[in-house]
Amino acid sequence: MTRQQHEVQPHRSANPRAMPVADLARLLGAVSGHSVTPEMIETDVMMGAPTNADGTIDLVHYCAWLVKEMATRGS
Repeated sequence: MTRQQHEVQPHRSANPRAMPVADLARLLGAVSGHSVTPEMIETDVMMGAPTNADGTIDLVHYCAWLVKEMATRGS
């Protein structure tokens, strides 16, 4: 075997402060047990959900926006 075959590839970890929409959808779907699609998140972005300058989403800011939206719609 070559040395390259023995090298361990670094694990790509998610940055919760800059998540691509597809990764965020997978994460939210996994933790909620509900279907969450990238299209659902893109709809939220069109409705005013915050994004970073590069189009990624800060998980904390997005969750805070969701809570605010739920409180606003509930009143």
